[in-house]
Amino acid sequence: MSIEVTRDTFRLAQVFTISRGSRTEAKVLTVKVTRNGVTGWGECVPYARYDETLESVEAEIMGLPADVSREALQGLLPAGAARNAVDCALWDLEAKASGKRVWEMLSMPAPRPEITAYTLSLDTPENMRAQAEKNAFRPLLKIKLGTPDDMPRLEAVRAGAPSSTIIVDANEGWSAEVYADLAPHLVRLGVALVEQPLPAGDDDALIGMDRPVPVCADESAHDRASLPGLKGKYDIVNIKLDKTGGLTEALALREAAQAEGYGIFVGCMVGSSLAMAPAVLLAQGAAFTDLDGPLLLGEDRATPLRFDDAGVHPSSPELWG
Repeated sequence: MSIEVTRDTFRLAQVFTISRGSRTEAKVLTVKVTRNGVTGWGECVPYARYDETLESVEAEIMGLPADVSREALQGLLPAGAARNAVDCALWDLEAKASGKRVWEMLSMPAPRPEITAYTLSLDTPENMRAQAEKNAFRPLLKIKLGTPDDMPRLEAVRAGAPSSTIIVDANEGWSAEVYADLAPHLVRLGVALVEQPLPAGDDDALIGMDRPVPVCADESAHDRASLPGLKGKYDIVNIKLDKTGGLTEALALREAAQAEGYGIFVGCMVGSSLAMAPAVLLAQGAAFTDLDGPLLLGEDRATPLRFDDAGVHPSSPELWG
């Protein structure tokens, strides 16, 4: 078997801003694994928040034995972007070699479209209202916040999209005091969920706090080893393939989190349809799905995922799985 890695850049449709900064393009690593003339594909998005770079993740992947199996991979690399791309490429390879879809290999029912959030990036209240008005036809909007003066932004988005369900992502940008002040207003404005309000290292402050709106762990939740640290703080777990290190661990995390009573949120980094395709399987039946990466791009893979009023559709075998 051979493993190849390429760096790909996808132009964004518009500037994308969160509390940590802005970007105009998505830089990803594409992994190609080939065995006996059959090729599988995977994609990952190295993330600086987790001390990942294109160079460091590529080095991790290229340090693997050429004949690595999906089972062996779990112990050779930690949870993170590198393992994700290889794990998903190996799933794709196994599916193509067997003539089955990945969901059939997992004995899952045929996947259906899932309604996905559409993300409005952090901006002035006026610009965020304009974004909300433009996308008010969407059933689920996710708004990026994470500053001490977010209340006008939240009001503006609700005014711009009065009928959409809204979820809020603070990206670790609030203090316990800011979150406590905002919580009643989240309820008043009909916010359905708040993601990672506090920094992962300071989230013990959530223990004992009122949670009138469900609180979702993102930066605090990576793989199954993260679950004990979430107790008493969070209601929902955001599972992202780039955090879990692939579909294999993501499926195990979903099962373990559900067994402990957590709701499931399936999210993504800003990547192409290839990165989202495995996550569509993971998102089946999830409380919330946020796989809008391709909708934020100005360009995508040759055989992209399909998005319509029913949501994000499962991938074609030409794309993945």
